[in-house]
Amino acid sequence: MNVPVPPPPDGVLTGTSGSLEAGEPTLGLSDASPDEGLIEDFAVEDKAVEQLVGGLLSHYLPDLQRSKQALQELTQNQVVLLDTLEQEISKFKECHSMLDINALFTEAKHYHAKLVNIRKEMLLLHEKTSKLKKRALKLQQKRQREELEKEQQREKEFEREKQLTAKPAKRT
Repeated sequence: MNVPVPPPPDGVLTGTSGSLEAGEPTLGLSDASPDEGLIEDFAVEDKAVEQLVGGLLSHYLPDLQRSKQALQELTQNQVVLLDTLEQEISKFKECHSMLDINALFTEAKHYHAKLVNIRKEMLLLHEKTSKLKKRALKLQQKRQREELEKEQQREKEFEREKQLTAKPAKRT
């Protein structure tokens, strides 16, 4: 395929240094018109561009499609992994909450044991106070009996002393 090369900028030499022969003029500022052959160059260039694009696409398109397919698979795998990760996180949270629940039950057992001990102590204290009240009542009753007996003893002694005291005889 023979594609025409656009003319080089003015004043630039093209080709190798040995390709210029003596007597060949180099292109200067006024030698070539900028519009010369422009329409023909575009038509050929469009075909060339289409062919180059076609060749480029045929060369890289399969690799790009495989890469696209691989990226889609990776994206799907990533979505699956994210879902799995979320499920595992929720399971972990459930396990963690189960540990919290177990800790709460352990704490509840501890406080229940404390309450049972307090109840036992209260029952023991109630029994002791009941016994002390009964003893105090018995002691009070005993004291009252003793005081009553002492009072009766005093009265008897007072009566006896009264009887023992001399009485003046009556004159008749």
